[in-house]
Amino acid sequence: MKVNGKQEGTAKQLEIYLFVDPLCPDCWALEPVLKKLWIEYGQYFALRHVLTGQLDRLNGVSYKQIDRHASRVGIACEDRVLLQTPLPIPYIASLAVKAAELQGRQASIRFLRQLQEIVFIQGKTITETNTLIQCAIDAGLDVQEFINDLSSPSAVKALQCDLKISAEMDVREVPTLVFFNENIEEEGIKISGCYPYDVYVDLIHEMLGFHPQPSSLPPIEQFLHHALFVTTDDIAMVYNIPRSKAECELKKLRLKQKVEKIGSFWRWIG
Repeated sequence: MKVNGKQEGTAKQLEIYLFVDPLCPDCWALEPVLKKLWIEYGQYFALRHVLTGQLDRLNGVSYKQIDRHASRVGIACEDRVLLQTPLPIPYIASLAVKAAELQGRQASIRFLRQLQEIVFIQGKTITETNTLIQCAIDAGLDVQEFINDLSSPSAVKALQCDLKISAEMDVREVPTLVFFNENIEEEGIKISGCYPYDVYVDLIHEMLGFHPQPSSLPPIEQFLHHALFVTTDDIAMVYNIPRSKAECELKKLRLKQKVEKIGSFWRWIG
């Protein structure tokens, strides 16, 4: 779908708007795909995270429903997550992400990852401020600044800005990616939902107008160090290897005490 909305001043040849909901399992499932895309083609695009306006989309949805949905899209949620109902209000999570973003884009991304880890791996709710503060600590944020920003007009304004962008680009589903190239007069291409990796690569090729050579993938250890949490299927997808081989490589790293197994996930502890 074609949309308008690209801003001027993008340094790289492409700009990708990624519309997410912090509590959406599809957004969590797409992370390995985005990581691989960034490794192989990150030199060609800038990625901007935007929180969507569908903040009440998951209200009242139980963790059992999420687990069934997560299984369909290929992610694993911890069994203990199923014991918790219902999901916390998405607005709280979204506002916290924007409060973290006031300390920088990378700070916001680190905080979002911590938030998703708490929800999808640890099975905790985030209605308590203490849980958000712990996320800020684990993400390496200035905690006092985060606490102040969480109740500040600046965070609310930043979230409202994202909601405005979502409305202008008519984003109705998460995750949604909107691709723009250097021609600010040209409309972007919008794709909603989760798709195989090659679909996103084809879109990058189409927007660039040529087929660039992808950068080499780093050793699995280096990828794990960056990703922190992965499933066996994530490694199989990223490295395009059989699941059995991915499992074998991860077990080797566990013997070396580089990773540990937490439910269905592998965590880097190197």
